[in-house]
Amino acid sequence: MKRFGLSTLFGLGLILLGGLMLLEKINVLRNASGFFAGLVFLAAAAYFAIVLIQDPRQRWWAAFPATALLGMAGAILLPESFSKWTSGLFLGTLGFGFFLVYFLNRTRWWAILPGGILLTLAGVATLTEFATGSGYNTASFFFFGLGFTFLLVALLPNPQGTMRWAYIPAIALLLMGGLLSSQATARLIDYVWPAALILSGILVIVGFFKNQN
Repeated sequence: MKRFGLSTLFGLGLILLGGLMLLEKINVLRNASGFFAGLVFLAAAAYFAIVLIQDPRQRWWAAFPATALLGMAGAILLPESFSKWTSGLFLGTLGFGFFLVYFLNRTRWWAILPGGILLTLAGVATLTEFATGSGYNTASFFFFGLGFTFLLVALLPNPQGTMRWAYIPAIALLLMGGLLSSQATARLIDYVWPAALILSGILVIVGFFKNQN
């Protein structure tokens, strides 16, 4: 039965691909292969979403491929007029996947960090496509996003208790975002950005090991 089901799906896929190619030949549809790939990613995302829904506690990992494949499908299937949104859409769906993992089980507080960082990068990617000028506002947005991410780590419910250590990088990064929103301090970005990333990484590691003890 399983073999029959896989054979049927493969056959339907060939029929769909052939039909799309035919529509492309008669100028009804553009980029049939890309459209087909988008539908395949969408179907795969739906499969992992079903896996997740069936047992969200044990199969929480399925949130990652489900949201990643959904983002890829959206990036492919979006019309060309929305091409500037594709990077932000993909990164945003990845970030949503991490937050979904956290809300399914709040002991996985660590998922807030990559989720917030990916959503921040999604915003930066989108702003970069539309922003004009020197681009220092996107740098400010980046630090504000990181700051609010650590603030969420400290404020959101956690069975292990309040993560007070997260207030330190949150305040530092929010202050840096405020500084970089000023034209006078925007030149510091070449030095401050990598230094802040290194500091944030160290604080995450220290905070993790402190909560293990």
